[in-house]
Amino acid sequence: MGLMSGTSQDGVDVALIETDGDIITRFGGTAYRSYSTPERALIRSATAVALNITERTARPEIVAAAEAAVNDAHVEAVATFLAVNSVRPHDIAVIGFHGQTLLHRPERRLTIQIGDGRVLAARLGIPVVYDFRAADIAAGGEGAPFSPMYHRALARRLGLEPPVAVLNIGGVANVTYIDGDDLIACDIGPGNALLDDFVRLRIAKPLDTDGHMAQAGRVDQEAIWRLLRHPFFAKPPPKSLDRNEFRGWVGTAFDSGSVEDGAATLTALTATAAARIVPLLPRVPKTWIVSGGGARNPTLMRMLAERLAPARVQTADDAGWSIDALEAQAFAYLAVRSLRGLPISLPATTGVPRPLCGGVLAEP
Repeated sequence: MGLMSGTSQDGVDVALIETDGDIITRFGGTAYRSYSTPERALIRSATAVALNITERTARPEIVAAAEAAVNDAHVEAVATFLAVNSVRPHDIAVIGFHGQTLLHRPERRLTIQIGDGRVLAARLGIPVVYDFRAADIAAGGEGAPFSPMYHRALARRLGLEPPVAVLNIGGVANVTYIDGDDLIACDIGPGNALLDDFVRLRIAKPLDTDGHMAQAGRVDQEAIWRLLRHPFFAKPPPKSLDRNEFRGWVGTAFDSGSVEDGAATLTALTATAAARIVPLLPRVPKTWIVSGGGARNPTLMRMLAERLAPARVQTADDAGWSIDALEAQAFAYLAVRSLRGLPISLPATTGVPRPLCGGVLAEP
């Protein structure tokens, strides 16, 4: 079982797969447990406090409260899933628990994911692998992205002409480039986080549902080019981002225009950032498979298709995968690899000096 609560801070994805950490034998059920409004507010407050944390194990009062809430939400998500699907705890070999990211600063060798795997293991009676990113960061890696090896295992099942790119658009957008066994991966820029924050601050809604506001707006291309001057976008892979790296843009770049124009511009920023990564890859991908919340935004998908042409752009659902559960599945896969002592990050995916295992096992 994999549990994922990403940088979008919206809730907990649950997914079952059957795997030996190499081949995916079967996809199981999936579920979603949204964070309540108070839980989201608590996590946002903890994220703000985390900006001043210098030790990854530090838990100031608000962060400790958020961690307890994250633990409770994940336990509830698993317990509900087991009950609804008539699955017994001993049927689950291991849970891969990502936790909720509050801060990601690889240049400071610091990444903070709240959520205690020991609590989940004790309360659920199932072994839990957690704290996946710490070993990578300690070894000098970027600590993200962490799904590429799962993406490669999925792509093998499709038999598509290489190279293939898997684009995950959560709070941060990241890409996996797959050419046979060769993998390259990196964050490419803002995903949904800037757009969600912008809409929430301007009109107190959690997101631009189905891209309706962006569709009605006008893209400020001058703003796009201005924002893309940031050195991150020219840096070759591997590279990674904190969710709030560009949050200042929300308060400065779009306040004077309409909410529709701001939404259109921020959506176009994500699509253009995806196109900007192509010259930094060894070959131009022939197919792009899009997962995460961004894949459910028709306006963003249209912009991606325009900017990535003539490559084929399709959603994970279209490929027979899962838009919503793919990242949770990935951490189930990584948990099995961790138990087997297999690498979960590589020099070309996170910049570690050698293929590296990771994760911490908590027994019930």
